[in-house]
Amino acid sequence: MTVWDDLVGQEQVSAQLGAAARDADALVTAVAGRSAGSGRSAGSGRSAGSGAPDPPAPEASRMTHAWLFTGPPGSGGPTAARAFAAALQCVSPDRALGGVPGCGFCDGCHTSLIGTHADVQIVRTDLLSIGVKDTRELVRRAQLSPAVGRWQVIVLEDADRLTEGAGNVLLKAVEEPAPRTVWLLCAPSVDDVLPTIRSRCRHLTLRTPPVDAVADVLIRRDGIEPEAAMAAARATQGHIGRARKLATDPRARARRAAVVRMPLRVSDVGGCLKAAQELIDAATEDAKEVSEELDVKETEELKAALGAAQGGRMPRGTAGVMKDLEDRQKRRRTRTQRDSLDLALTELTGFYRDVLALQLGSRLAIANADAGDALDRLARESTPEATLRRIDAISACRAALDSNVAPLLAVEAMTMALRTG
Repeated sequence: MTVWDDLVGQEQVSAQLGAAARDADALVTAVAGRSAGSGRSAGSGRSAGSGAPDPPAPEASRMTHAWLFTGPPGSGGPTAARAFAAALQCVSPDRALGGVPGCGFCDGCHTSLIGTHADVQIVRTDLLSIGVKDTRELVRRAQLSPAVGRWQVIVLEDADRLTEGAGNVLLKAVEEPAPRTVWLLCAPSVDDVLPTIRSRCRHLTLRTPPVDAVADVLIRRDGIEPEAAMAAARATQGHIGRARKLATDPRARARRAAVVRMPLRVSDVGGCLKAAQELIDAATEDAKEVSEELDVKETEELKAALGAAQGGRMPRGTAGVMKDLEDRQKRRRTRTQRDSLDLALTELTGFYRDVLALQLGSRLAIANADAGDALDRLARESTPEATLRRIDAISACRAALDSNVAPLLAVEAMTMALRTG
């Protein structure tokens, strides 16, 4: 299985990246050949400049030093970036016979995909943003020559979370890249990246994978029953990660069922407030579940590293370090809660999209087929205009959360708007 097999429904992107990987491989091979030739010339008394001339560079190389992957959630931008990183580090002997880099089995591919390759740095954040300090460290690393691989590759999976200052730090590195360094940036859209950065990147747009393709992946790779795989793929509208979780995690299915029932529970003010509180409580519980065990482990490890005495007493001068850790953990819990809320709002938007499709008589496939009765009821009792206003209210709630409005207030305002239409 090659590294490109993980790019579900992205045939055009796979072809572009495969062509770029071939050009990159030819470039590194040519440089290595020239270096070897220079060494032999020096050993035989010939001057370095007396050897054969350098091979001409491709007139239109499909390889470049910076790439920007954009696409809707679930389209697989980070997956495409990691696959490309693996192809750039591929050391399969088949390359010399015309094979496409990215075999998926050699040491370069394997270690790149699992995140242990010395020259592939995969950066993702569980916080709300990526700051200047962390970005400067990335830029410093990008200036180094590859240690064991063919390229120095930086995969920044959350390029949309760079602060303005961090973006300006990154810009300098993208403007003046090291000879064997490649930046792979991932973001939902080009608007989420500074114009000065995106103008220096080659842009690849990924699409939402077809439902059938996602279901096929769940069946082949995860052993999920065809009916359950198709239902999960349809419910998540082609999002591979969410489809896999929905098909394998009963709690995820229960959470989604509660969200889908929400439109029927906001018929009065009390129902609106209760539904909003339950949504916040569920997101908070998710954040606690994800963070609690990790927080304890991090705290104990830091205490041990700082030389905490038996009984828990900390050495003097370490209070600031512990406070920094607590602040980081708090930001991570906030991010996890926001992500959980955003997932619920995405599912709610999909529900009203299905209502609108029924109202307009569209042939669009219904994502929430398991909630057919609720869809039919809301489609009969409201108008397309009211449904569009409800979808706008969900979008307004997401915007409010991005602006750091108190989550409960934002969600209560949304549920009240869902009630009135």
